[in-house]
Amino acid sequence: MENKVWFITGASRGLGRIWAEAALSRGDKVAATARTPESISDLKERFGDAVLPLALDVTDARQVEHVVQLAHAHFGRLDVILNNAGYTLVGTTEEADESDVRELFDANYFGTLRVIQAALPLLRLQGSGHILGVSSAMGIVAAPLIGFYCASKWAVEALHDSLAQEVKGFGIKVTLLEPGAYATDFGSPLSMKRSQGLEVYDELRRDVFGRLSTERRGDPRATAEAILQIADAQEPPLRFAVGAGVLPLVRGAYADRLAAWEAWEAVSNEAQGNNPTENA
Repeated sequence: MENKVWFITGASRGLGRIWAEAALSRGDKVAATARTPESISDLKERFGDAVLPLALDVTDARQVEHVVQLAHAHFGRLDVILNNAGYTLVGTTEEADESDVRELFDANYFGTLRVIQAALPLLRLQGSGHILGVSSAMGIVAAPLIGFYCASKWAVEALHDSLAQEVKGFGIKVTLLEPGAYATDFGSPLSMKRSQGLEVYDELRRDVFGRLSTERRGDPRATAEAILQIADAQEPPLRFAVGAGVLPLVRGAYADRLAAWEAWEAVSNEAQGNNPTENA
């Protein structure tokens, strides 16, 4: 199999770093991007010309366009576009400041969109490519205190679902990666912002954070081989649950949703009304 060329955002730490190293270790080439190039300079020392470290803030539209073009010109093609950059915002719906929510979406959703839009003309011309979007188990279900993060990932899910239908005819593949809980630094100040808390939600915070403190977290390095398999698949899935805990969570959530929809089905059907055109 010919070695692939990857373009990875958020490659400085966490899952993005692990996946960049996995691709490089097997002989692939990687345009590794991060907000601060110093955080990925060691990759150049370890992997030489196989890696192109680039500074990238995905909230800067002009920089995104420039960096994607630069990576393509350097390697001659781009095979895998992996959008991993993002962070979370902790705060209830009442607590969060609108400006913080906008900044979250600017990174998590619009940052992903900018990279995709910059890469698509190049992928269409070469008639191939695989866009991997990092969503989350929280892109399928929602949780208290991180509702805005969940909303940004639900938006990422819809974007890729639509995208997959739009670009299939160009030979471009699309996969959503939906990780569960992993022992990364995702909860650190570098990856998390907190809203000013209101006292009325203190009990909820204690309950949620108490449960999180006992939650089993996966080994992030165990994800590497699975992501490589997805990238290599001739017919990759649109959605891929990363980790054993995601599917049971999804089964429960969708069982509850179906039960609610079905319980109210008669009322839903009444809301259809009669179509005058059909009955004329």
